[in-house]
Amino acid sequence: MFSICMRILNHVGEAEDVLQEAFIDAFAKIGDFRQESTFGIWLKQIVVNKAINQIRARKVQFVDIEEFDGDEQDIADVQESSVNEDDVKFEVERIKRGMEQLPEGFRVVLSLYLFEGYDHEEIGKILGINESTSRTQYMRAKKRLLEIIAPRP
Repeated sequence: MFSICMRILNHVGEAEDVLQEAFIDAFAKIGDFRQESTFGIWLKQIVVNKAINQIRARKVQFVDIEEFDGDEQDIADVQESSVNEDDVKFEVERIKRGMEQLPEGFRVVLSLYLFEGYDHEEIGKILGINESTSRTQYMRAKKRLLEIIAPRP
């Protein structure tokens, strides 16, 4: 749950505070848990909502689709390379550092989509943005992340 908070908030202190508040809320609302899903999924939703509310308090600016000028093909052209197990650890760390450098709007949408498994419609509802804006943020986030983590000559 802490990892979820960190991916969304990108700040240790805020992530710890949000996680603590989420656990307090979960404990206070345990009677509302109807077992329609697993307890973990129910708790995860509380944690994600708390983290998103913290982001909203920061007033994140999302880029609307009309402002999108990137080429989707740029992203599709990036090819995966085969790596050994030692390289995987290095790559994971490089991606983590790259994610930390993304603007909040990009990082939040990318995290919710890739790591938390939400689709763009759900992300739009959670963040109060259009589905198309979520898609735009995701495409731009992927492109920017690839630029950040690209090997330097």
